[in-house]
Amino acid sequence: MSASALAAQLFTGLVLGGLFVLLAIGLSLIFGLLTVVNFAHGSLYMLGAYFGFFLLGLTGSFWVALALAPLMVGVFGLLVERFLVRRLYGRSIDDPLLLTFGLSLVLVEAVKLVWGKVGLTLDPPRELGAAVNLGFMTFPVYRLFVIAVTALVLLALWLFLERTNVGLVIRAGSRDPLMVRALGIDLGRIWLVVFGIGTGLAGLAGILAGPMRGVYAEMGVTIVIESFVVVVVGGMGSLVGAIVAGVLIGEVVSLTTFVAPKLAEIMVFVVMALVLLVRPSGLFGEAGLLE
Repeated sequence: MSASALAAQLFTGLVLGGLFVLLAIGLSLIFGLLTVVNFAHGSLYMLGAYFGFFLLGLTGSFWVALALAPLMVGVFGLLVERFLVRRLYGRSIDDPLLLTFGLSLVLVEAVKLVWGKVGLTLDPPRELGAAVNLGFMTFPVYRLFVIAVTALVLLALWLFLERTNVGLVIRAGSRDPLMVRALGIDLGRIWLVVFGIGTGLAGLAGILAGPMRGVYAEMGVTIVIESFVVVVVGGMGSLVGAIVAGVLIGEVVSLTTFVAPKLAEIMVFVVMALVLLVRPSGLFGEAGLLE
């Protein structure tokens, strides 16, 4: 394996890891505060890609689609939390899991009814369609753009959680919701905001992935399983764990695909098993969150 080929695979792993990070952070935010295992996350990722395709056809601008598609998925997430998930708070963790699993099936079939069963093509903007010479390899500009967007979103999310009053309440609510309620804060609105942010991130990952992976109804099925692996490896509810594990799993998949493509999907679970053997709660997780 040449050095340039290895570097290309490492950069490809970063791109894939960026998608995993966006999805896993959404899952971790929702689980960390609401204790909801959102099985519809993959379908919301798929919905982001289809909304992007719709908006691109409507406006002719990829940038407008990139800005509005995650917002549309986020608003849909708000409606899901308000009218479906909220009714199950305080019940067994299995109830919202089954609800979101059923919702994911409904969304896949609904998308097939609207856009058909045949996959669609989502083209990147012309200015990002070329490749750039990095000195040691040539790499598609759009994939570098995905890495940059992921880094900017992580920075914005960190500033939101660390430097705003709403972020302070979210962090406090995830650690001690009873105390936050005792201070007179309406946690229902906070949960609504968190669910909207988490689903919006899934929509963003979907439209970013569209030009690289294509747009089809089942596109969220495999990646949501890998994203759950990322969450488990990083530690349930841990944002730092989601970032570290997302990049780790992305690199594992990319390098394994290059060396032994048939083992790529298996290696994800091998890594998870090895991590859980050493740290049962994940790399950055806390024991007892699921109890």
